[in-house]
Amino acid sequence: MCFNGKKKVKAMKRINAYRKLFNVEKDTDLKKLKTTYRDLVKEWHPDKFQEGDDRAQEAEIISRQIIDGYHFLVSIAPETVAKNLEEYTTTTIKSGIADFQHKGQLLEMTFLDGTCYEYFGVSKNVYTKLINSDKQLRFARRNIFNSYLYRKSKKALQ
Repeated sequence: MCFNGKKKVKAMKRINAYRKLFNVEKDTDLKKLKTTYRDLVKEWHPDKFQEGDDRAQEAEIISRQIIDGYHFLVSIAPETVAKNLEEYTTTTIKSGIADFQHKGQLLEMTFLDGTCYEYFGVSKNVYTKLINSDKQLRFARRNIFNSYLYRKSKKALQ
């Protein structure tokens, strides 16, 4: 199972918060995202502030958010999704579902090959239909895999 207890913030709020932090739109390319990331890191790097400066602690927190946000936004960027589409398609077609969990509007699905994907914006209603489906993989293929924003979260420990 891949679900991480740190994911307390609702999925869509997390995406929007990171986009706001980076001041980018949904379809921002990786080059612009990287430039914005570098600018933010320069502005908020903790070493830029003196020990004891009130902003030093704030900079430490914000710099961690910038790093987390960058990696997250890269993972859901259209270029990244396109680059990994073949692997994703192979997993969703050839591998069965090992486990899944739903929190807020985040559905995390673990496949039998050990790969985990997060799907954002999945309503409780869709999740309930998935649970109640007698053919969950077929339901997921038709209603989830290509209908929601997703990202590969990690390879599960085997």
